[in-house]
Amino acid sequence: MRSPRDSATLSAHQQIDRLGGCTEPVRLLGQSTTIDTATGEVLRSYTAADEPTGSLLTACGNRRVSRCPACSRVYAADTFQLIRAGLTGGKNVPDTVRTHPRVFTTLTAPSFGPIHNRPTDAGGALRPCRCGKLHEPADALLGTPLDPKTYDYPGAVLFNAHAGALWARFTIYLRREIAAFGTDAELTDHAVAAYVAKYATKSADSSGALDRALFCRPCQGRGMTLAAHGTPLTCTACGGTGQARPLPRLAVERHVRQMIRTCWELGKRPEFADLKLWKWAHMLGFRGHFSTKSRCYSVTLGALRDDRRAWRTEQARAHAGLPDLDPSTTLVIGHWAYHGSGYSPGAELLAAAVRHRKELERQFTAESGPS
Repeated sequence: MRSPRDSATLSAHQQIDRLGGCTEPVRLLGQSTTIDTATGEVLRSYTAADEPTGSLLTACGNRRVSRCPACSRVYAADTFQLIRAGLTGGKNVPDTVRTHPRVFTTLTAPSFGPIHNRPTDAGGALRPCRCGKLHEPADALLGTPLDPKTYDYPGAVLFNAHAGALWARFTIYLRREIAAFGTDAELTDHAVAAYVAKYATKSADSSGALDRALFCRPCQGRGMTLAAHGTPLTCTACGGTGQARPLPRLAVERHVRQMIRTCWELGKRPEFADLKLWKWAHMLGFRGHFSTKSRCYSVTLGALRDDRRAWRTEQARAHAGLPDLDPSTTLVIGHWAYHGSGYSPGAELLAAAVRHRKELERQFTAESGPS
């Protein structure tokens, strides 16, 4: 008979497969003990050191496809479920939400200067841009200034930095004004949820911004560190620039680089110190989340993650051969510490195979779905 400790341990392939193809998992060291508080019996003893990888691997959960395609797909799926529950019910949201007023609207930010675009005439036919060119949909020039010298870069950065507060103000007044809605075209709840989830999550990586913070971690973007006796010293990690990567070397479009440079320059000015633009330069000054939700409107992403965590816990319990535990008489004591990120060379090979298989499964599901 296997002991609780032995039966809880997964093979290396099982552990990596459970991550669903995560590209940069978090490695944890520690242990947990499950105790029956009524009898004092130890029901399960688990230590990450017994894992084939030497640590417990957990998915990174990053929402950016450029950082982790697998976890970003989970995030996109959760966003779809959140939106659909707010439209049709489900996920502990009552079906009565179907009768709630709803509006689907598009808002446009103010202009900070003429940009390259794809204008159309009254009949919908494509017209040349003001630069005289008919831009293709994937043209990198789209959305960038026609004349960078006259573009209001400080205004664009400050708008991004205040976007969260502006949106909060807008939603407050919106709720006061809206009483009824109407539409000329019928949109199904599923179609709206799919459309919003697809383009909302896509926008997380479509701005051309960086997916990692730009400031130097050792000096926190200040360019200086303090010696033991308090004397300021030039940061050796960034050479005093405060930047983890020099701006000229960033693999971004010229417009994005200028937005980042403007963030860095404005961030040095005392009147903008509270905006912490140096910290959010990689996001072009935007400090918030790409989407906004109301707890009264639908289920939350946190609730969806809790349900997924409970489901995986139940799977682990069944794998360990443990009886169905009573939460009122069960105590779990755990101690965990961060050990690093990523795979070992050998585990990376297994992870690559898992990612390839998951992608084939996803493509097959998409192609065999209803037409």
